Amino acid sequence: MQKEFRITPWEVSGKIDYEKIIKEFGISKIDNKLLERIKKHTGELHLMLRRKIFFANRDLNWLLNEYEKGNKFFIYTGRGPSGPIHLGHLGTWMFTKWLQDKFNVELWFQFTDDEKFLFKNKSFDEIQRWTGENMLDVIALGFNPDKTHFLVDTKHANLIYPEAIKFAKKITLSTVKAAFGFNDSNNIGQVFYTSIQAVPAIIPSVLKRKNIPCLIPLAVDQDPHFRVARDVYPKLGFYKPSIIHGIFLPPLSGISGKMDSGGKGDERAILTTDSPEEVENKIKKYAFSGGQPSIEEHRKKGGNPDVDVSFQYLKMIFEPDDKKLKEIEEDYRSGKMLTSELKTYLIEKINVFLKEHQKRREKAKKEIKKFMFKTRDPLR
Repeated sequence: MQKEFRITPWEVSGKIDYEKIIKEFGISKIDNKLLERIKKHTGELHLMLRRKIFFANRDLNWLLNEYEKGNKFFIYTGRGPSGPIHLGHLGTWMFTKWLQDKFNVELWFQFTDDEKFLFKNKSFDEIQRWTGENMLDVIALGFNPDKTHFLVDTKHANLIYPEAIKFAKKITLSTVKAAFGFNDSNNIGQVFYTSIQAVPAIIPSVLKRKNIPCLIPLAVDQDPHFRVARDVYPKLGFYKPSIIHGIFLPPLSGISGKMDSGGKGDERAILTTDSPEEVENKIKKYAFSGGQPSIEEHRKKGGNPDVDVSFQYLKMIFEPDDKKLKEIEEDYRSGKMLTSELKTYLIEKINVFLKEHQKRREKAKKEIKKFMFKTRDPLR
């Protein structure tokens, strides 16, 4: 990648240039023709499609071809459980839920506890605690328990490992080194891990003994795993998964990279467990402003919503009304709306959402078993 930014599944830094990512990763931009094709099946477009938050894809036209032939797909996404959930995680999962609802399909949700143990300086027990906590946030979003299956890599190893070694046998060390920048200091578990992440894209096909298309919604930093495994799928007799790529929700500080809850401080992220007071404090204190240094100057020159974090959060998640968003953008650019007013509007939106999310999150503690995939499931 270019020196000004770096993207791997474990590190995102620098000012992200999504046009360069499209070229470097060999992915395709989602154009208006593809959006119209999606809308034909869904009746409407999710705000993350309308506003280009999900901006690129692999083989999405092929997936829709199969769907139109009656070969229904399933969705696969996941979470690496190494810490609390923040708003950036929720965005991808909200979009995933919309896809599940609109297409009435199964979701296979992978919790990569092995990955986080291998790549993070955390104990296995701590990773297991975060796995349970993270499940609550996924369930709280309202996924259909009859069509949603949780896979935990270490707990479902009997299902995952036999398929993973088939991928591992066909992926060379040089390929992994080139894709991820690994060297001799990386542990051997890290080198093997991509083989594990490749597997859920074929699990339903294995269980039902027929080829079923797979759609993977993900943040674009996770694409390298599937780029490495991509050519292996047909060698093993399976379809290559279709992928839809999302941009990153920026950190509160507005500096480059993505929102992160990995211990870099309150200025990085709003967590799903934050209180109304914590949300207000974080937005007011840390959310990067596109406004001017003084009220007088702001009234005269206006603000820049393109770099303003509060506006970006409204655009990406919290303001579904396109007309209202446009009004806010115009008022902010003209100087009619102040940064303090924009932040207050966002704070209210986030706190209304989190109040309900936290209630559902508490109820989810009794629902985890409904979502955990049982290896003796009737699907087998």
